[in-house]
Amino acid sequence: MNGGQDIHVTDRYAVKMLEKSLRLYTVSMSEKPMAEFLADKCDDLGFEDIRIDEDVGNVIAIKGSGSPVTMLCGHMDTVPGRIRVRRDGDILYGRGASDAKAPLMAMLFAAASATRNGGTVVFVGAVDEEGNATGAKSLAKNGIRDQNGKKLEIDYAVFGEPSSIAKITVGYKGRLAIKLRIDVGNSGHAGAPWLAKNAIMEATEFVRELKSDLESANGGKKKINMLTVTVTEMHGGSSHNMMPQECEAIMDIRIPPDLGCKSVEEKIAVRVKKIEAEHGVEAFYSILDETEPFEAPADSVLVRVLKIATIGAGEKSPMPVLKTGTGDMNVVGNVLGVPVVTWGPGDPHMAHMTNEHVSISEYLKAIKILKAGLVKLKAFHDKGQR
Repeated sequence: MNGGQDIHVTDRYAVKMLEKSLRLYTVSMSEKPMAEFLADKCDDLGFEDIRIDEDVGNVIAIKGSGSPVTMLCGHMDTVPGRIRVRRDGDILYGRGASDAKAPLMAMLFAAASATRNGGTVVFVGAVDEEGNATGAKSLAKNGIRDQNGKKLEIDYAVFGEPSSIAKITVGYKGRLAIKLRIDVGNSGHAGAPWLAKNAIMEATEFVRELKSDLESANGGKKKINMLTVTVTEMHGGSSHNMMPQECEAIMDIRIPPDLGCKSVEEKIAVRVKKIEAEHGVEAFYSILDETEPFEAPADSVLVRVLKIATIGAGEKSPMPVLKTGTGDMNVVGNVLGVPVVTWGPGDPHMAHMTNEHVSISEYLKAIKILKAGLVKLKAFHDKGQR
């Protein structure tokens, strides 16, 4: 296909391709089938420069030419758990339907509309957003290069997550994931529990106290300004009749925009030593993931063009919001220093649910909005409005 031509994608084709993407089971770091699928579709849609990054597996495809250079970045991975792909009226079910293959595919078809001298669109399918943001960290470190090896200077970036078309996400909490290991120094027979400490019980009490201390300043705050601690995994014991000597816990800590990872890490270090001494156990912890919080301006040109395009599609003006999760925007946004937003079709409350689904009509409207937004963004950029 001629990359200079505007590619028209029918609604039927856009829905069919979304369904196909949902049938690919692509948990974090197992995205290869989705990457190959997207690369093939990019070829069909006239992208000039298509590749699957050899280092981490991101899909990168470039279309159009000239300025501005806009990156549309969605993630290919989903959380574990298969959901049968099926349609029920306007609703399409499947793992990733909301988080975040509908936003990703909407970006693909919007990017396909790019034309020569209408601006350059960089479409990215990133890996491991649901894990440790391997794909986003690679983008932040290495940037985007064209087929000649020249590094592209990104002017704007939109990240694909389910915000619904009624909202535009301009900020996320940061994240610390830590592994805590408790060692009580000995094991014993379950029939004589008084002879040794139980590592599982000690770990349970340890994380309860650590959680309580870290969350102690939350009183009266809005959810976006709260630091939250969630125990997501716990492993201990090796036999049904043996008191465990060791137990490990994984803790997911979400950090509000007014705090940073370093200050929370310092508090964790002090508190772990204190609880360790009080309980008479050995405690070891390591940082598994560290992502700083991020907040973008709510009045940027990206927010404005999405509002204009949404109104033009017959919907109410979307509202900028801050979200309590963490996304690829945190990683790349903190490095780029350009206008960024996170946006896409889908109900964010459906993310990771057993009945995950998306509205087909909202998905199709999102494509229309993003296509119009790219045209408007070009006009604003040419006028020097950033």
